[in-house]
Amino acid sequence: MLMGDARERIVAFGKRIAAEGLAVGTSGNLSEYDPTTGLMAISPSGFGYFETTPEDVVILRLDGSVVEGSCRPSSEAPLHAEVYRRRPAARAVVHTHSPYATTLAALGQPIRAVHFTIADSGAEEVPLSPYVTFGTPELAASVGKTFGEYPTTNAALMENHGLVACGTSMATAFALAVNLEFVSRIQWQAECVGAPRVLTGEEVMGVSRRFETYGQPAGNEA
Repeated sequence: MLMGDARERIVAFGKRIAAEGLAVGTSGNLSEYDPTTGLMAISPSGFGYFETTPEDVVILRLDGSVVEGSCRPSSEAPLHAEVYRRRPAARAVVHTHSPYATTLAALGQPIRAVHFTIADSGAEEVPLSPYVTFGTPELAASVGKTFGEYPTTNAALMENHGLVACGTSMATAFALAVNLEFVSRIQWQAECVGAPRVLTGEEVMGVSRRFETYGQPAGNEA
């Protein structure tokens, strides 16, 4: 079975997406990409996360041609492929319909630097991509354009849709999606009361520098 470990991770993190309320029903999707083979593993279309098995995960090339798997791949496969093209260092993509991030997307707002942990995204703001019908090449192109206009960001909101985040592993992509849901919640709650203070670009850059030495040295994680 091709990309067996990636398939296992997609199943495991799919369950976490559902359990943590980042998607409802069969919405959202996950993928991993292997640049050595040029293959992408992606969750199947229309499957519940707790019903999906590694065998259900589909293997395809970035052009959409299926290499292995009997199920139909996620309708957002073109979106995932476009993110990998735009972010060559990315090895995983997580797309969610998380409530607070999607609320901001419905309001036509980006995720702003109302909390310092937005620096995890690689930018001082998570940009908003204009609304396009889900599962279409046009949506992939629109989000790709947004990633191109914001060359340091590893995430984007899709208007009236949800969030897409990428990372160097499934764990980092998932962690970014979770963190941005938290920042979105803070932004929405603060706006319900008044006008939140938004950190400046210099302040966000200061956080990014601090993150470089945050945590345990490599090989000394507890």
